[in-house]
Amino acid sequence: MKNPTPRILALIAALAASVVVLAAEYVTTVSTYFQKNWLSMLVVFVITFVTTFLIFSYLLEVFIYRKIKLIYKTISTFKDSKEKALERVDLDADILGNVSKEVMGWEKDRTEEIEQLKRQELFRREFLGNVSHELKTPLFNIQGYIHTLLEGGINDPEVNLHYLQRASKSADRLCLIVEDLEAISKLESGELVLDQRTFDLHELCKDAIDSLEMRARERNIRLGFKEGSDRPVYVYADKDRIRQVLVNLLVNSIKYGRDGGSTLFGFYDMDENILVEVTDTGIGIEPQHLPRVFERFYRVDKSRSREQGGTGLGLAIVKHILEAHKQVINVRSTYGIGTTFTFTLKKAR
Repeated sequence: MKNPTPRILALIAALAASVVVLAAEYVTTVSTYFQKNWLSMLVVFVITFVTTFLIFSYLLEVFIYRKIKLIYKTISTFKDSKEKALERVDLDADILGNVSKEVMGWEKDRTEEIEQLKRQELFRREFLGNVSHELKTPLFNIQGYIHTLLEGGINDPEVNLHYLQRASKSADRLCLIVEDLEAISKLESGELVLDQRTFDLHELCKDAIDSLEMRARERNIRLGFKEGSDRPVYVYADKDRIRQVLVNLLVNSIKYGRDGGSTLFGFYDMDENILVEVTDTGIGIEPQHLPRVFERFYRVDKSRSREQGGTGLGLAIVKHILEAHKQVINVRSTYGIGTTFTFTLKKAR
């Protein structure tokens, strides 16, 4: 019998014990009356069977309960559901099979947890390394310029103003990094309270486009709207934060865009939400980089990114702002052709 339950084992044991007792009674008795009275034999069999079945059931329940409880104490986190499951053993169930599944499930969960901890540790090390590198560059620049001025450069009119301007730019970059890190910290901790209200998303996109028009014109990149999307679209969100999202995505598209290319906004009605697409015709992103583009300080092209400026936190901030709105952002890209970022916002009622 495959995977017998404790109740079946108790029945088999009680049946075997009853047959043995009945046979022994039949053989050893000197009473011919008992041997010929089948009713008496049946009574003895029933009493023996019931008694032994109850005894075996009790012993199995106590034994299995104690053993199973030890296993649960080892693998469980003492949640209410686990504790209640141990209040009584169901002898009609495949207890050993269930415990085996619990152990295998626990092992799988622990394996996944360990893998996740390893990934988090790797991410932490990379993040600390990236933070130190991003902060070190402007700090060393400022330090070098100041030392040069202190060593006599301050007296040279052709040097002092130039070096002070460079030091000022490095200080501004340092402030931007710290401000972006502070913004991400507030978003992650939930300290930043959203000021949600109804506004025209199309008008906000136009405002973001106008603010970056000069920068886009330098790269000969056209900013605008897809066909059918140049119309009012009302959403319910934090206007200032969504503007930050739009500006960061536009800056990113200009930074990695092609001369003569374009970046276009598209809006699509998704019942309760509005789907927003930001599509560019830039250099695209290679597949191995796509899962990590929203990580803090992650740069697809490190040398070009730093030449173009920025803190490396723009897309991370975009992700956290949208998560604070209980929305998500996705990216799809074809290397050499272009990239599309998509996210949703709640439609205004």
